[in-house]
Amino acid sequence: MTSERAMHDIGGLDLGPIDRTEHPRTLYELRVDAMLMLLTGPACGAFKTDALRRAIEEFSQEDYDHLPYYDRWLQAITNLLVEQQVLTREEIEARVAAITKELADAA
Repeated sequence: MTSERAMHDIGGLDLGPIDRTEHPRTLYELRVDAMLMLLTGPACGAFKTDALRRAIEEFSQEDYDHLPYYDRWLQAITNLLVEQQVLTREEIEARVAAITKELADAA
């Protein structure tokens, strides 16, 4: 058994105090959370919640360290949808581009 820590395994490390103050979640955070609940719920069941953890743990050290918490979730959800052949990366990118255009046109 190896004693090397994975990047997400920070238990027991002295990283300073933890900010335990609550903050209101942003609309983006609420939407990412809702997307996860819908995709893992019994009506859809695209993947299990444990798969999200695995997908996040597969990130590169740089992505894991620099992506904000909900961005990690969103990237992991995207990777899992592609992995499970629910959508292709191209379909996801096309939809994001269409939404971005709609928002720009509305502004």
